Amino acid sequence: MMLASLGSGSKGNATLVRCENTCVLIDCGYSLLQFEKRMQSISISANEISAILVTHEHSDHGAGILKLARKYSIPIWTTVGTACALSLDEYQVISGGVEYSIGDDLKVLAVTVPHDAAEPVQFVFTQMSSGRKLGVLTDTGHITAHMKQAYDGVHGLLLEFNYDEGMLQNGPYPAGLKRRISGLRGHLSNTQSLDMLQQIDTSQLDCLIAGHISEKNNSVDIVDDLLQQEDRRYVPVLATQQQGFEWVQI
Repeated sequence: MMLASLGSGSKGNATLVRCENTCVLIDCGYSLLQFEKRMQSISISANEISAILVTHEHSDHGAGILKLARKYSIPIWTTVGTACALSLDEYQVISGGVEYSIGDDLKVLAVTVPHDAAEPVQFVFTQMSSGRKLGVLTDTGHITAHMKQAYDGVHGLLLEFNYDEGMLQNGPYPAGLKRRISGLRGHLSNTQSLDMLQQIDTSQLDCLIAGHISEKNNSVDIVDDLLQQEDRRYVPVLATQQQGFEWVQI
């Protein structure tokens, strides 16, 4: 199982999971032209995508979904709430807490998360032949008990490190936006994400990717320094807005 990103942050997100002959796209917050251009960096064609999984309707995740799906005839999998918010007519319904099969060797668990969207979910993937698990967790305001259970024991994890608390509070954003970001249905701070890693079983975790790093309220250097201080047996990958990250093996 492999994971790659075309970009991660408030200006656009698109993540790919590949397992044998199945390739799944999580979100598309880019225009169709920008998406196709970014796909060239990871040497894959949109024709190879088996399904588009949509976490929620915010534009940095859903802006390019409909045009992409129509041009390449890719089925969309999402919740009813997200589909309604995006005005989707055709889609495969998924629900939080339910596991689905995609292709011959991939299962995906939809995980309900607290975020200020209609019916947001994140995902945990399992390669059936190997039993290896990959978690993708961004755009959530706090960590719940059922989320810790879902991400327990993953071998790979793309985890949101959205903001540094000091930078957010002292930054230029209006007070209302600061409250939204740091609220219970906002985004995860660096501290919250580090706490998440302490609260789940990471004994099998050998690939950690820090994603959705704010360009105004955080920095790659801050996140890198924090993760280097942790007693880990892996070198963390830092996803950027401009380039995301190339294929990593899970």
